[in-house]
Amino acid sequence: MSTSQHVAELQDSRSALTADEIDAAAKRISEVIAATPLQRSDRLSAATGANVFLKREDLQVVRSYKIRGAYNLIVQLSDAERAAGVVAASAGNHAQGVAFACRAMGIDGRIYVPSNTPKQKLDRIRVHGGRYVVVIATGTTYDEAAAAAAADVARTGATMVPPFDDVRTAAGQGTIAAEILEQLDGLPDTVIVPVGGGGCIAGVATYLRERTPTTAIVGVEPAGAASMTAALIAGGPVTLPEIDPFVDGAAVRRIGDLPYKTLSGLGARAFSHGSLPLVFTTESAAGSGAFAMTHVDEGAICTAMLELYQNEGIIAEPAGALSVAALENLRVEPGSTVVCLISGGNNDVSRYGEILERSLVHLGLKHYFLVDFPQEPGQLRRFLDEVLGPQEDITLFEYVKRNNRETGAALVGIELAAAEGLSGLLERMDKSRMQCERLEPGSPAYRYLT
Repeated sequence: MSTSQHVAELQDSRSALTADEIDAAAKRISEVIAATPLQRSDRLSAATGANVFLKREDLQVVRSYKIRGAYNLIVQLSDAERAAGVVAASAGNHAQGVAFACRAMGIDGRIYVPSNTPKQKLDRIRVHGGRYVVVIATGTTYDEAAAAAAADVARTGATMVPPFDDVRTAAGQGTIAAEILEQLDGLPDTVIVPVGGGGCIAGVATYLRERTPTTAIVGVEPAGAASMTAALIAGGPVTLPEIDPFVDGAAVRRIGDLPYKTLSGLGARAFSHGSLPLVFTTESAAGSGAFAMTHVDEGAICTAMLELYQNEGIIAEPAGALSVAALENLRVEPGSTVVCLISGGNNDVSRYGEILERSLVHLGLKHYFLVDFPQEPGQLRRFLDEVLGPQEDITLFEYVKRNNRETGAALVGIELAAAEGLSGLLERMDKSRMQCERLEPGSPAYRYLT
């Protein structure tokens, strides 16, 4: 073996993602990162029959767990790397962690974010970074921002701080699992983790597999950006042709190489079970618990966000509510201990109109129709009297052809008191003289008109 090969192997072994490395990361960041509460949710416990705890990473100083990985990486940089400055790409939360670390250690940084990053996150990045950080908005997805950051590093020689595809980052995120085991009286039966780029679940899964192998691990992705699921099916990371950017903290086209390697190395395999979510299991002689990947649609995430706010007073961003949204479709043992990671709380209040809309559609309470009214006086009044039920409201009324209302349909949004009321509404529409076309969620017409 050559000297260079030996050095390379030593570097690989030192940078391996292990429980010991995660424990070392916990000590490394302990003076800056406070342990977040692990709170029992009476509501979710009653709904599932399990003892459900919420790991409140939304209470970090940057309102997400991302500070753990960013700080753990940056604090280990050499003097030369620090002098060169750092560069990062982020959908917003990793950026805040990097910005916080830059200001705390006096390091200059440039952070690339998608141009559609919520204003609340942009403002917080600037607050945490102060004069040490420059924020550069580019592209519309994390992946485009990452490409710009990589070009910056190649051009300037600055040091990249990856949000998930680095052992130091993943080890920092894995300290969440170490805290959970310290805070619980016993061992968790199930831990549910949001998945974006995969750094968090790589660290958490690594730690739990070594320290409590009987604990089941569930990774949750937004349905519109299920890149880890795609990678495990394909046998390697793949680039999704398109994603829904709504869950901005987890909207990643391509899962990280390190997270994929970590999870597949733990024995993760994919199989399809009818229309149910894809499930991946890990098996070993030690009898390790199940490992599952599932996904939830964006409407269910919005519903979980609103329920967390209305019941627990938790302001969760879309990615932060992923774990709770997944509970609805998971089968957990009565009396078991379940931990849901609330990964972040950086939500822009201006988004709540869209959040409420998506939730109502998901719950079957909001529907849209194209209605052709007969060209006779009093037809709108007839629609209200004969079609609309006493507990139903029109929330939108807009002529599709604004310059020729006599020949154009009207776009009508209707909110129901209960989802079961849809059948009665459709029956009354069929009996009326008006031509009514329901716009199905997800259809091109629905996306265009709403």
